[in-house]
Amino acid sequence: MTRRSGGRTRKPKPDDPVARVGLEIRRMGAHNVVMSKVVAGRFGLNTTDLECLDLILMRGSASAGELARATGLTSGAMTAVIDRLERAGYVERVADPTDRRRREVRILPDAIKPIQAVYQPIQARMVELWSQFSGRDLKVIGDFLSRSTDLGVACAAELQRTSAEGRPSTRRAR
Repeated sequence: MTRRSGGRTRKPKPDDPVARVGLEIRRMGAHNVVMSKVVAGRFGLNTTDLECLDLILMRGSASAGELARATGLTSGAMTAVIDRLERAGYVERVADPTDRRRREVRILPDAIKPIQAVYQPIQARMVELWSQFSGRDLKVIGDFLSRSTDLGVACAAELQRTSAEGRPSTRRAR
């Protein structure tokens, strides 16, 4: 995070641990966006579709509404994501076993094997790195990541809501 002073942006102090965490989270987020774009492009997907596919995989199955809440996307945008993933052969819609009116989205395991093969060596290297931390440290890191992610999801949903309420966009025209 940078601080503005007199119209100039200056870097945070290197000994400020909160600022360092903020910078490292931003750096990790930027890298994850780039990695998603590279992998998604390899499989003819866009990054949103690839990330939603991963959310479905982590959950086992999910409804469109659950995915919309998890991502901050509108229900219409999420339906479009699921439609694309279904057409590409990665997911299927099935009846929810507890509520016949609801549909669940489920991964087709054989279809995602090529994507998993790309991530597997990366994941193995990450697990090797993470295994160097103590169990206590990993619990703190896990809690930090979980709470930060939950807050990010809530902030995205809030931004989505305020945009939908007709507030003017601050995006510059191209």
